[in-house]
Amino acid sequence: MAIEIKAPTFPESVADGTIATWHKQPGEQVARDELIVDIETDKVVLEVVAPTDGVIESISKGEGDTVLSGEIIGIFADGAAGTVTASEAPVVAAEPAVQTAPAEALLLSPAARKLVDENSLDASLIPASGKGGRVTKEDVVNYLGASPAPVAASAPQPEATKSSTPAPNMPSLDIPGQGRIEKRVPMTRLRASVARRLVSAQQNAALLTTFNEVNMKPVMDLRNQYKDLFEKKHNGTRLGFMSFFVKAAVEALKRFPAVNASIDGNDIVYHGYQDIGVAVSSDRGLVVPILRDVDGMGLADIEAGIRNYGLKARDGKLGIEDMTGGTFTISNGGVFGSLLSTPIINPPQTAILGMHKIQERPMAVNGEVVILPMMYLALSYDHRMIDGKEAVQFLVTIKELLEDPARIILDV
Repeated sequence: MAIEIKAPTFPESVADGTIATWHKQPGEQVARDELIVDIETDKVVLEVVAPTDGVIESISKGEGDTVLSGEIIGIFADGAAGTVTASEAPVVAAEPAVQTAPAEALLLSPAARKLVDENSLDASLIPASGKGGRVTKEDVVNYLGASPAPVAASAPQPEATKSSTPAPNMPSLDIPGQGRIEKRVPMTRLRASVARRLVSAQQNAALLTTFNEVNMKPVMDLRNQYKDLFEKKHNGTRLGFMSFFVKAAVEALKRFPAVNASIDGNDIVYHGYQDIGVAVSSDRGLVVPILRDVDGMGLADIEAGIRNYGLKARDGKLGIEDMTGGTFTISNGGVFGSLLSTPIINPPQTAILGMHKIQERPMAVNGEVVILPMMYLALSYDHRMIDGKEAVQFLVTIKELLEDPARIILDV
């Protein structure tokens, strides 16, 4: 029985997708729930799997083609194990036994598959740690680091292969004997979407950034005092700095609802809840998963949620529902060493908080010079919606809460 292979149903925020990779070609046998095709959208890569055992009959949309929600992209034959002619039989009988069986037995995440292809690796040699025996990007990176010559291309190239490991998501340009190499690759839909949104935000919003600095010593002392007990109490969840910033932001958003609002045409939409987006850097680009109803979450819930999103982003498992919505965003450039920056808002939100590197600096305290761990904070906001006074007071509120973290717990 013929079954139509359709693109998944996209949410309203996603207009279309692009066929990224066909993992099976016409005539190839497929097992139930085996990955057939990856479809890349502006936010995530969606995987289409086989509904049952069978064979791919035809493909109507090739790699790079744009597809709409629910559009037919191919035909799948249910239970067709070998409907071939006598003249084709010798070829078909020989091919699956030697070439397709290993592929069927192996599962790779999209990021891992890209890295395997770029380095011409034998994926069957890579130990898998993902769910259901799936090979993750981290497995491939670890394999590259542990094996100096995993590829079997030619003897002189192990060093070139190894040199590509510091940036596995970038195209390798280290080709022995050649200089001034250039390589042109198409921009991913995610990166193109991020580019459009950032340019649109700068063109359509009255962006302004206000800065302040916060003494991180009280939070650091509190964290050092209770981090071991916290981790033991909450089943291995570690106490980081992000949860303090998220809780401080929620309290400040309740005091200044304009910062938590959004603009819809000529209307201002005030949100009676706080859904905080946490910017995460993945191998495919910047993604912003959403922590929902954060006002009702504890520090442990926030830390666990952020860690879970980080792991999903690393493995390419973030869903569209994970990144839809949000009333305010926090971006932590400090993890990469950024000392100061001006973040760009994530429309239709009207503000974003930028965290930065903690750096010891001499500060004047009660007439004396004291060395303190300081962090610059930046709040970029849409001046159409938020006045300068509100923006400054919002950032000062976050500063005061972080410099006296007991106020976060006591709600004062």
